[in-house]
Amino acid sequence: MNLQDVCAFGTFTAFMTRPVQFECPLATANRMWRVARIACFAVAAAACAGAVTLSGGQSPEAAAGTRLRYSLATVATLRDSVRAVLDQARADSAFPGAVAVIGNRDSILVKYGVGSLDWAPSPRPDENTLWDMASLTKVVGLTTAMMLLSEAGKVDLDAPVQRYVKEFQGPNKERVTLRHLLTHSSGLPAWRPLYKETESPASARALAVATALDTLPGIRMVYSDLGAIILGVVVERVSGEPLDEYLARHVFGPLRMTSTVYRPGRKLLPRIAPTEYDPWRQRHIRGEVHDENAFALGGVSGHAGLFSTGHDVARLCRMYLNGGTLDGIRIVSGETIRRFTTVQDSTFSNRALGWETPNGTNSAGHLLARPAFGHTGFTGTSIWVDPSRDLFVILLTNRVNPTRQNLRIGKVRTALADVVVRVLDRATAPSPSPSPSSPR
Repeated sequence: MNLQDVCAFGTFTAFMTRPVQFECPLATANRMWRVARIACFAVAAAACAGAVTLSGGQSPEAAAGTRLRYSLATVATLRDSVRAVLDQARADSAFPGAVAVIGNRDSILVKYGVGSLDWAPSPRPDENTLWDMASLTKVVGLTTAMMLLSEAGKVDLDAPVQRYVKEFQGPNKERVTLRHLLTHSSGLPAWRPLYKETESPASARALAVATALDTLPGIRMVYSDLGAIILGVVVERVSGEPLDEYLARHVFGPLRMTSTVYRPGRKLLPRIAPTEYDPWRQRHIRGEVHDENAFALGGVSGHAGLFSTGHDVARLCRMYLNGGTLDGIRIVSGETIRRFTTVQDSTFSNRALGWETPNGTNSAGHLLARPAFGHTGFTGTSIWVDPSRDLFVILLTNRVNPTRQNLRIGKVRTALADVVVRVLDRATAPSPSPSPSSPR
């Protein structure tokens, strides 16, 4: 960490609301600069000994991957920078606990857990902690499923939804295509309280499908959970399998994402980070989906419901960076990945198919740019993948514990993305050419 990183981190802390204690920026910078100098001496000493220990006993040699793209000092600086952002966020009560995983197509560079699973005394999170993915379900599960079905020719993205879900009826709904649903431009409203309006998963699903359009399709982008619920129905109708079974068979199983599940069993409960105290269910939620509509749908939906770990999500990101292949297993083609992560209509949206892309103001921060793609989840989760840098940044938290009114996670996401990109870009920047010697 150098002075530029310290200044950037100081800006992040200034933006965080209600800090636990106040310290003037100059004092903060001086204090952090002293800590950074000590860290640099420690890194240098360890490097001389041949290894720098990272989280979980991970050495920079392993973290740097088989290509050894980054020096030991760079990986150590990256870990110190990630740790500084997350430690400060925990001190500012942005969440009880969090895990960040940074890596490339070959390996994990840094993994760091902070805080505890709950505000009450509880274990520190690690790469095997299970988190409620919330809307990351839309990309980790649903979008990947649509990629497989599209590549296999089983769905046509420009076909009307009614081809696959015949009961999707109503004024102008015959004009809505799968592509509209994937880009949140279908004309459907963002949300409705299915959990209050229905009494069974079947009736909740039927009401989502029956919901009338707010606008004509293709007119504007309105981020819609209802559209993702309907796409989940499409996956089931086309594949002939329940959504959770299809994903387990075709995505999570082949990728060895062994902890990625809907409706985790009781044996997994000790590994699960609790979410909100839910006024509707009148209990602190742990091991069941936080999203009320997903709960009303039986815990399995295209828009929410998945639980996963830093370890598993990293495997998914590595598959994307490897052009659809991981450990010799091909999930999709590189061309399909490119199609699904490319902005569809930049005149009114930065949405790709299922995925979001950087726009300078979202959770990608200020340095990531297209062709990077990512997504966030309401519970405090996020993924960003940048093929041009061979980089992914995963942040998994339970920021809604104990209440969704805690909104500090936004600044944490951007600070983490920015510091990771800054450290790694500096490491890969070409050295300035030496000036020719002056004639005597």
